[in-house]
Amino acid sequence: MPRPGSHKYDIKRSRLRNELDDAGIPDKRADELANEILRNPRGLRARLTHVARRFVPRPGRRGT
Repeated sequence: MPRPGSHKYDIKRSRLRNELDDAGIPDKRADELANEILRNPRGLRARLTHVARRFVPRPGRRGT
């Protein structure tokens, strides 16, 4: 895992941030979430599940 502040870390954060932004998460929140995911890879699955529940409509329900 690259260390925060390194070039590799910045590249990974930027790519992850863009993916989150493309998924519909607001810019500022996408940046914070990307940093949090890269700093705590063990919590990645739980964090992404939380994001999915918030932003992805469940089957059979209408999105707002």
